[in-house]
Amino acid sequence: MIKISQIYRLFVIQRVLLRHGFDEIAFSVSFLKPFKSLLWLFPWNWFRREYDAKSDRIRKVLEELGPIFVKFGQILSTRRDLMPDDITEGLSRLQDNVPAFPGEEAKNLIESAYGVEIGEIFLKFDLDCVASASIAQVHQAVLHDGTEVIVKVVRPKIKPIIVQDISLMRLMASLVERYWEPGAKLKPSLIVSEVEKTILDELDMFREASNASQLGRNFEGSDVLLVPKVYWEYTRANILVTEKVVGLNVSDLDGLRRAGVNLEQLAVDGLDILFTQIFRDHFFHADLHPGNIFIIPGRDSQPDRYGVVDFGIMGSLSEFDQRYLAQNCSAFLKRDYRRVAELHVESGWVPPETRVDEFETAIRSVCEPIFDKPVKEISLGHLLLRLFQTARRFNMEIQPQLLLLQKTLLGVEGITRDLDPELDMWEAARPAVESFMAEKLKVRNVVGRIREELPTLVARLPETPAVVFDLLDKIRSGKLIVHTRDPSLLLLKEELRRMIAKLVLALTGVGLLLFSVILYVARQSPIGSESIILALVVFLGGLGGGLVLGSILGKDKD
Repeated sequence: MIKISQIYRLFVIQRVLLRHGFDEIAFSVSFLKPFKSLLWLFPWNWFRREYDAKSDRIRKVLEELGPIFVKFGQILSTRRDLMPDDITEGLSRLQDNVPAFPGEEAKNLIESAYGVEIGEIFLKFDLDCVASASIAQVHQAVLHDGTEVIVKVVRPKIKPIIVQDISLMRLMASLVERYWEPGAKLKPSLIVSEVEKTILDELDMFREASNASQLGRNFEGSDVLLVPKVYWEYTRANILVTEKVVGLNVSDLDGLRRAGVNLEQLAVDGLDILFTQIFRDHFFHADLHPGNIFIIPGRDSQPDRYGVVDFGIMGSLSEFDQRYLAQNCSAFLKRDYRRVAELHVESGWVPPETRVDEFETAIRSVCEPIFDKPVKEISLGHLLLRLFQTARRFNMEIQPQLLLLQKTLLGVEGITRDLDPELDMWEAARPAVESFMAEKLKVRNVVGRIREELPTLVARLPETPAVVFDLLDKIRSGKLIVHTRDPSLLLLKEELRRMIAKLVLALTGVGLLLFSVILYVARQSPIGSESIILALVVFLGGLGGGLVLGSILGKDKD
């Protein structure tokens, strides 16, 4: 049941919507519909009013409604797969400039969290904050051992406000979907769910601290990236204490030049850091904008380094997404659009009934104009965006982690373009993609993955022959049913049956290879060249036998 406070907040929202010309949304609420005629009592509604562009009006509405709605708009601006370009461009100009709450209040929150006076925690605490956002604000402090630290304090009583505004956002989203024609396509209800998860996650400083620690472990000993140390003994659910990063803002190009920073090398290192997070660690910082990136000039023959802060929003890729993303990048680099289309179908990113040839044509029409530009003008982020927009026509469900990746890629590309306008993004991306692909195919890595899966493989090994023979019996008796929604494929049923027979028996050969590797791994001895040759012989023997038997089974009965 809606509360009195929510009704009041709803009236505030309606007033803001009316001020910016969104009458059809403001009076779509059932209990406000009877009052719509009252609008004509006011003289300013007697004449046609001139409004700014819709994108600017949406942005102004969100800014007036407060920080939670601003956060909603910022996340909405990343959904370029769903929203028109003009609206996302307008929303991308939303600024998270929220007035700071008093330093004394931050001090009281800290003392309440620790149960002692602030002087027992910090040697010095600066009451003036250095940054303020919708969720938290940041203060500088000094520990008793002289270490300079950054203290991030969550805003007081912010969670009830978030919960109330999220509930109202859900109501507004449902109204937009019902009464605004583009609303059904924009799916604002899904965006609200994404906003809720993102914001509630950002409230938990333990979660942000663990993100920072994980990223720090991934780049431990790195000479190109500094991830500030987390002081766990000082961290609480609403307070995060980290090492202070001392450097120049990445957007301060004049200052970087004066400091003697190599901007061209810095641009290459920035892309390498991102691609390393994606393809090596499948865990990446998803909020890389200039406010969160600092440059630490090198001294005494040390290279220039990046320093990053704010780990509230992180992205992760499964091995499945990681592999298909790398294969897609590799296919793009070769302009093999057919393979790109096939990968989207194989990965399940588009429905299985998608016509590969039609999808290939659509991808080619998107990519060729981009590839026709000079390499310095080609954007991987915009390419990914255009691909998402194209795939949407084929009912592709965009995965949230891929949207975070696309947003991050656009942000990093913008920064590296500022550092080096001549940078060739494709050549910068190629080493990471090719290294990932080569690494995945190395025998020792394959064997390592098999060793990890060995207990499961051994447990399921006894049932494998029965499954294979059961499948062969179905093939011989014609009881194997292949479902398809493409009528043209129904004519190929017999040919498909032959192909399946060959495939099943060929997989028997693969099983023999797997079994031989398992035997050697189980002996816990290094796999030498003789073992690999033996396994290869077993595989070729099984594969050849499978193909011969498959061809016999697949012959027509005449």
